Amino acid sequence: MVPDLTMRGQDDPHGRTIITHPPTIGQVAARIHDLAARPGSWWRLVDFDAVLVTIQLDEVDGVRVWLATWPPGYRTTVHVHGKTQVSTLIAGELAEVAIAPDGVTERPLRANRVRVHGPRTHAFTNPGPAYAVTLHA
Repeated sequence: MVPDLTMRGQDDPHGRTIITHPPTIGQVAARIHDLAARPGSWWRLVDFDAVLVTIQLDEVDGVRVWLATWPPGYRTTVHVHGKTQVSTLIAGELAEVAIAPDGVTERPLRANRVRVHGPRTHAFTNPGPAYAVTLHA
């Protein structure tokens, strides 16, 4: 049997149930990267306030996506994040302080690079003199 290549992307013509799977972490990272490249769709939502501001954006294939604005000198409390998270720094400076049994590590986040943060104990800080803007999923 030869598959009909013209049916690509369409419902199964034979009536079989099509199973949808949640996107992989790589697919979520690619979508965050694509969204970061289109600031016209979200930049108007950026709010430069004196506190951390998070704004929910539309869900991408059932995955919650949000925008965060970090004021200069802002530091989150140390918290345990149980899920894998994807983020990218759009503007400004931001550093992640990771706390593990073997010690504490502070790493700067690089602009325009998508990071996958696994489950861990950590905190974020904005060491710079300007606001930082990030996208998360």
